[in-house]
Amino acid sequence: MKVSVVIPAKNEAASLPELLSDLKKLGIVDEIIVVNDGSTDDTSVICGDYSVVEVKHQYSKGNGASIKSGASAANGDVIVFMDADGQHQPRDIPRLLEKLSVGYDMVVGARDAKSQASIGRLAANTLYNKLSSWIVDQNIPDLTSGFRVVKADKFRQFLYLLPNGFSYPTTSTMAFFRAGLSVGYIPITALKREGNSHINYLKDGVRFLIIIFKVASLYSPLKLFTPISLVFFLLGLARYAFTYIESSTFTNMSALLFVTSVLIFLIGIVSEQITVLMYQRAAGERRSDRLLAKTDRNV
Repeated sequence: MKVSVVIPAKNEAASLPELLSDLKKLGIVDEIIVVNDGSTDDTSVICGDYSVVEVKHQYSKGNGASIKSGASAANGDVIVFMDADGQHQPRDIPRLLEKLSVGYDMVVGARDAKSQASIGRLAANTLYNKLSSWIVDQNIPDLTSGFRVVKADKFRQFLYLLPNGFSYPTTSTMAFFRAGLSVGYIPITALKREGNSHINYLKDGVRFLIIIFKVASLYSPLKLFTPISLVFFLLGLARYAFTYIESSTFTNMSALLFVTSVLIFLIGIVSEQITVLMYQRAAGERRSDRLLAKTDRNV
């Protein structure tokens, strides 16, 4: 099994040398790919010094875009994704690979509470984990961890789903669960990052709230929209009961709440059908790949 390591890097020259040195010392990595996401520091020089593959973006496209570029360039059967900022420890890679070898399609390094950068990040990640676990009916200890190992052929089938920003871990995890692929977790301790984070707490905080809805819509939209629809229906029913008792009338507000409830439910149904079609496309691509592989073997 050939192992490729993909490292998105944007101005991480301070931590890259130690990371690349530790990866080479492991002796199990066949290929190291650093995706230079528009860096203005010495990232390119460091890649040359350590003789690793550099995939260079002429301008910053985002963490997710770097993941897609790296996954497309990787030659390995297995791809390890990890950050360049010194948080992820190469010594954890053998444990991730060992877990993958027993039948998983993706194994994620699940960070413990001590690894969270702040109380706010811990609270947000706990919310994401609880929500995603409820949606998929499986325990997801870390939805947003970027340290993971995947089977390359499986991961590439979902590249078109991945956003260019920081939410690629969320999207890829939910896509694997929805497709019926096996996702495992290994506990890890993430170190304090080198340098400053590229996350804007106000801007990215709003985006992560949107991710909560995206998590549900990627897996099962009706599981999100049905409770919301039910809330509006119950509000309309309560409003109608109140106005009927008070004045024996059916008000416009009650009608609006009932109509809103129906519309939200219908949006959920349409979203569910779109999701089914999306994953049918991915399943069709998997079948085509298997047929092509079988044909090549016969030839």
